[in-house]
Amino acid sequence: MADPLLDIPCVTLDGQQKTLGQFGARALLVVNTASQCGFTPQYQGLEALWKEFADRGLVVAGFPCNQFGQQEPGDEAQIGQFCELNFGVSFPLFAKVEVNGDQAHPLFTQLKGRAPGLLGSKAIKWNFTKFLIAGDGSVVKRFAPTTKPQALRQQIQRLLEA
Repeated sequence: MADPLLDIPCVTLDGQQKTLGQFGARALLVVNTASQCGFTPQYQGLEALWKEFADRGLVVAGFPCNQFGQQEPGDEAQIGQFCELNFGVSFPLFAKVEVNGDQAHPLFTQLKGRAPGLLGSKAIKWNFTKFLIAGDGSVVKRFAPTTKPQALRQQIQRLLEA
């Protein structure tokens, strides 16, 4: 039976309703992103992971968020254009969400509860917090914004081989 996490409705950048479960992934990397952040160059590393492992079952899912320093001010069309032009992003991007507070997207509420941060903190501290999730929906690990995407390579590989 699929984990309810995989059935949470999300809206893609182009307005389609999707769940993470619809991707049929063997591993998922969910990231809250922003276009004007010091960590924005991580888009390049996320795209590299996507290109390397997509055919083996990895889905990278980017969720733009404007909650940290107003670093994602654009609308969905602007976000998509920025990501494609500047970083060649081809992995799935979703509509802008909030990750903390009363309006936090249910996906991030679940992820924060299942994989707390440093010292048990549930709040997401900044853009480019990453959640690595097994294909069955079990959360494997939460990674700080400072963790570069390529540092997750071995863990992704192990998850795909499991």
